[in-house]
Amino acid sequence: MYKERKRMILGSLGLAVCLAAGFAGSAASADEGTAKSVSITDMKGREITLDQPAERIVALTASDCEILYAIGAGDKLVGRGTYCDYPEEVLEVPEVNSGEDMNIEEVIALDPDVLLMSDMAQTEEQIQMLEDAGIKVVVSEAKDIEGVYTAIEMIGALMGQDEKAAEVIDGMKDTFAELSEKSTGDGTQTVYFEVSPLEYGLWTAGANTFMDEIATMLGVKNCFADVDGWGEISEEQVLERNPDFIVTITMYFGEGPTPTEEILSRTGWENVTAVKNQKILNLQNDELSRPAPRLADGAKLLYDFIYGEAEDATEAATEMTPAEESAKTE
Repeated sequence: MYKERKRMILGSLGLAVCLAAGFAGSAASADEGTAKSVSITDMKGREITLDQPAERIVALTASDCEILYAIGAGDKLVGRGTYCDYPEEVLEVPEVNSGEDMNIEEVIALDPDVLLMSDMAQTEEQIQMLEDAGIKVVVSEAKDIEGVYTAIEMIGALMGQDEKAAEVIDGMKDTFAELSEKSTGDGTQTVYFEVSPLEYGLWTAGANTFMDEIATMLGVKNCFADVDGWGEISEEQVLERNPDFIVTITMYFGEGPTPTEEILSRTGWENVTAVKNQKILNLQNDELSRPAPRLADGAKLLYDFIYGEAEDATEAATEMTPAEESAKTE
């Protein structure tokens, strides 16, 4: 189970090293009453043109499936990647494999206008076969929050849902702005994002990732901000950096210790501040691990985790100091 989860983590986070190219798409219409053509530049700089917005689409990554539903185009999805599991109704869509396990004939049989995939999800030969079959291959590869906005805007243009895409982006921006304004941290407290558990090798989110951006937004410091992108780290490094908060995205399948319990029980971790104070947040519904609209929900959950109990403790301390409590006892 953990091995399968690790594959899911690395796939949904998009650990391939690439930079998101800018979106340069817009829909251009001919005469009134005719279908609008769509011209975009995907996130690998490839020019894509459709005679009209896509009516049938296969999306291989979980984040892109989420975007499609968020902009009201989930009904156009005719095929999904293995790890696409949100929202729940996406599970009713036929599943297709990606990478070397992809069955090209199976995809072609779904008759999509567009195949939406992450960078390097398919070989150049596979892409050529799909395009020879008349399927437009579009690369979506968001690494940071700005990249998420780009992906939403691009997919919105592909589906003829520009206005809805803009609404989703504006909603995310409003949430992030509100959380940033409320956050009182000065960056002295640190957070460690564990995106792969100890059993299968620790991976974390470093600089130039959406997790790092959200930490900064909430007034805490990513203790692995010196790592570029998604990187493998050692147990010793975590212990040395002694984070105040730990966020894990490991799934729990109902057997053995929970992800939080597993971290609390690690030998040698008992002196880590986050472990001593039991400040461990398990987000196993991918709110904070996918470059999709639900990042705003993940940011809210992280804000509540960081500030919720701390604010309550501050209020309690304000009501009665230790000296006052001692005097009252006497």
